[in-house]
Amino acid sequence: MSALPAVLECQPVITPESPRILTTTIPKVSILTRLARLVRMSSHIARGFFILAVRYPHLANAERAVITRAWARKMLSIFGVEVRISGDNPGFYPPNTLLVANHVSWLDIIALSSGTVSRFVAKKEISDWPIVGTMAKNGGTLFIDRSNRRDASRINGQLADALSQGGCMSVFPEGTTSDGFGLLPFKASLFESALLAKSRVQPVAIRYLDAHGQQTDTLSYVGDHSFGLILKRLLTMKKLVVELHYGQSLQAGEGELASRFAISNAARREILAGLNLSDDTQDTARQTLACPQAVTQ
Repeated sequence: MSALPAVLECQPVITPESPRILTTTIPKVSILTRLARLVRMSSHIARGFFILAVRYPHLANAERAVITRAWARKMLSIFGVEVRISGDNPGFYPPNTLLVANHVSWLDIIALSSGTVSRFVAKKEISDWPIVGTMAKNGGTLFIDRSNRRDASRINGQLADALSQGGCMSVFPEGTTSDGFGLLPFKASLFESALLAKSRVQPVAIRYLDAHGQQTDTLSYVGDHSFGLILKRLLTMKKLVVELHYGQSLQAGEGELASRFAISNAARREILAGLNLSDDTQDTARQTLACPQAVTQ
């Protein structure tokens, strides 16, 4: 590998206390390292596609979880991403558990899968995407029609069935991505599945830190941050840290958690705490109008 010195590039870093104009230097890897990452990433995606298409249909859920976590961790290592896990970690495949997290980037899915493996809910258009759509379908993703508010009822039934059968499922209740410096209001509809299945709800707070240990929106899927731009930054950044903080798990249907709204509010408070946010900063995040993983019901 080349010993060429790293190149420095300025990128915006946003803070909740500032008007979000602060900049910082972000170390970049050499061109040869970027090319090596691109080749390894392509090979790893091809391997994942093969596993999902050929091996997954013949494996039990626990076996799938082991393979998925290993694949996710390998992908993050290719990008040079470090994952730091804290809090009440429920394990790598907790049964009958609904994982709920704030949503910053498409990398959230890989990061979450490196710690706790689950199946996700995505908008139905993704099922028609080349390669990604096939991988999502083979991986057990549930697809929701965002243009039809009644479709949430169908998805709740499918989520509840999967949870009742011992599955671990994930949703992003903000319904879209944000820059990560705030927390958007939660949509409570899909929390109904946890009530139906008497599931545990596990809140997870996701934060991205740069090479200087500062929170960054470099990989946030907002505004003009396209899928390709985020991928380019992943291939070029020298170091990135993803923090996964597991809040206190919640038992749906117990005590005050008798409605989807109560569960949603409790989960949101846990994620706010994990992000070190207070109520007066919770809604300050910028958000995107079109996110691949968004659920708007």
